[in-house]
Amino acid sequence: MTHVVWFKRDLRLQDHRPLAEAAATGEPAVCLYCYEPSLLGSPEWDASHSRFIHECLGDLDAGLRAIGTRLTLRVGEMPDVLERLVAEIPGGVRRVWSHEETGNRLTFDRDLRVKAWAKRLGIDWTEIPQHGVVRGLADRNGWAKHWQRRMNEPVAEVPASVRCVSTVAPDWDFGERRTREQLGLPETTKTDLQPGGERAALDTLDGFLRHRGVNYRADMASPITGERGCSRLSPHLAFGSISMRLVHQQLKARQRELRADGDRDPRWLKSMTSFQGRLRWHCHFMQKLESEPEIEFQNMNLAYDGLREEDESNWSDTDRARFDAWRLGRTGYPFVDACMRCLRSTGWMNFRMRSMLVSFASYHLWLHWRPTAIELATHFLDFEPGIHFSQFQMQSGVTGINTVRIYNPIKQSKDQDPGGVFIRRWVPELDCVPDELIHEPWKHTGEDAVLFAEARTDDTGYPPPIVDHAEAYRHAQQRIFAVRKTSHARQEARRVYDRHGSRKRPGEHRYRGAPEDRGA
Repeated sequence: MTHVVWFKRDLRLQDHRPLAEAAATGEPAVCLYCYEPSLLGSPEWDASHSRFIHECLGDLDAGLRAIGTRLTLRVGEMPDVLERLVAEIPGGVRRVWSHEETGNRLTFDRDLRVKAWAKRLGIDWTEIPQHGVVRGLADRNGWAKHWQRRMNEPVAEVPASVRCVSTVAPDWDFGERRTREQLGLPETTKTDLQPGGERAALDTLDGFLRHRGVNYRADMASPITGERGCSRLSPHLAFGSISMRLVHQQLKARQRELRADGDRDPRWLKSMTSFQGRLRWHCHFMQKLESEPEIEFQNMNLAYDGLREEDESNWSDTDRARFDAWRLGRTGYPFVDACMRCLRSTGWMNFRMRSMLVSFASYHLWLHWRPTAIELATHFLDFEPGIHFSQFQMQSGVTGINTVRIYNPIKQSKDQDPGGVFIRRWVPELDCVPDELIHEPWKHTGEDAVLFAEARTDDTGYPPPIVDHAEAYRHAQQRIFAVRKTSHARQEARRVYDRHGSRKRPGEHRYRGAPEDRGA
């Protein structure tokens, strides 16, 4: 009989246990990737995601050909595609192999349908963990040990060979990769994307660990230095062109190498320690969605329900205008707009500036996190549902256990882009503004200020600030803390912490009123 290896967000050969296990049986295997219309049509999807996947699939198919098989590509919904495969394969299917997936509601419901289908047909479906995310976890006690144990497991070797399905079905149709046009997807705003594929992922990791990462601890704060100094592995981790386990183990090897090198730059070890914490942080936030799928749609802390208007059909004209200004990078705050425009063009932004974009939308513009989360999901090339929705709730102040951070966009601008280099790159309308006023162009009173003032009132010029920072800050703080002080919010915070809070000390499991600043 034949096995099916179902590739989802794990588009690689190295450390792919489902493939290794199927190959070890010696029986034929279909290596399947399915273009699922429901996912391609979801509000979070963007053609940039499909382009990255297209490149990953090219690498994956080339790697599979090198070990004696090929990638099979189909378009359709699961489990309908699996149903057709069973009918096409002589002798039927013995087992379906895949990695566990912590995705959105669509993939969760899809997997439930696949599970029911497999049970009905008597086909085993074996799902194997690929992250530090633990399925069926009752609470966070001991989670860090689970994560460490997973990361220390041996990396699955690439099989020497895989018996191809064509050995039992000589006329097998392997299908072909689909372009954006073939998939019927609209064009993307992205013009400068990271390349996808396992080779690119491995090169990116090696370049970071040996060259670019030396000043990671400091570089990651700024969009200027972060463009090169951050690992840039996030899209590869999101779509699985590299595994978390492989990254973790190569990082540990690099740390040992650095400790043995007496002539090393002292920044290296500190930067690698910071990066190590981010890897655990990655899975810490994914675990929240795994443990409570509802947080994709509803406030983690229910005391904050109704605080902001979620339903866009009920938005006022002011709400709609604010949302459009934010998403298009025309808020009148140069650094905010530069970050948004950069993201819309490249699909990437460093973490601090992502937080600022969310903070500005949630507090200054008082927009609900759900519509803004969907908007940014289409622009993050590295969109990872578990991290995305958990972070949006945290940055919007609706978890009740995290510090309320209302970023000052002017301070962030001066701190992270003091010379206005990043602003001028992405907001060329401000070329007439002198350097000392680039962060607050509305204060410009020079000779060309009249021209600037006239230009900023139309669609091609640069607008004035959409809100006053001090006033918006004060109002947001009052609204958030009015809820936070209630007994309902405090009670909910205890529940949220018991379920999702990081355990900073052994045995800690009770909410103590201390905010959780970072995943641990």
